[in-house]
Amino acid sequence: MKIILCFTAYATLLLVSCKTVPVTGRKQLNLVPDFMIREMAFTQYDSVVKVSNTLSQYDERAQMVTRIGSRIQTAVESYMLQNNMSKDIKNFKWEFNTINENIVNAWCMPGGKVVVYTGLLPVTQNETALAVVMGHEIAHAIARHGNERMSEALLIGLGGLALEEALKEKKESTQLIFLGLYVVGSKLALELPNSRMQESEADKLGLIFMSMAGYNPEEAIPFWQRMEANNKRGKLPEFLSTHPSDETRIKKLSALIPEIKTKYYKVN
Repeated sequence: MKIILCFTAYATLLLVSCKTVPVTGRKQLNLVPDFMIREMAFTQYDSVVKVSNTLSQYDERAQMVTRIGSRIQTAVESYMLQNNMSKDIKNFKWEFNTINENIVNAWCMPGGKVVVYTGLLPVTQNETALAVVMGHEIAHAIARHGNERMSEALLIGLGGLALEEALKEKKESTQLIFLGLYVVGSKLALELPNSRMQESEADKLGLIFMSMAGYNPEEAIPFWQRMEANNKRGKLPEFLSTHPSDETRIKKLSALIPEIKTKYYKVN
């Protein structure tokens, strides 16, 4: 009876918890209410910024980050309004901070909280390349990828509980084997492919948003080539990675840019 209930709940969640990704129209799993995700994100953002060496808004680097962020924010809001999706971002509280640390990274929390680390700037080298990164990170928030990843983790956890219930009469060694296969299988079949898909989706959405903001999307290619050269660590095979390989990313972007530039790029 417990097994039936577990799988019934599992199937019900799949049926009633799907939403549509803005822009791409892809169906995604969203088990956690958006307001809850935003509250957690805002709390985490505040805790990071509070203890970090954030740059003064009088600093030229911080001014550049704020300028890019404001332009992309306007582009996002314009796109969502034109496509009757403004409700999806009505509770965003946009904020752009620059942290003075030698970390090659940037991120955007659900709800529009953006951080850029100064360690990224020697790789971006110019404002347009930084817009590539910020557009990509903001696209993750617009597409609710954080919610989707948390929902996948919850779903996998529910599946694990159902499997444990089904195997409880088996020997402990048998339980360990099947549960181990479940963990590996769920990662290879769901988590990693979905993570790579989300990265590619954010690449595309980011190009659209930066183009609408007046930044030339062609700069994405030399930027990702610099990122590839900057990555001196050993690379996992793509099927074991959360991100597309640099070669795959550059190839896909090269195919996307002509159409996106024609359709969305407007010089301010």
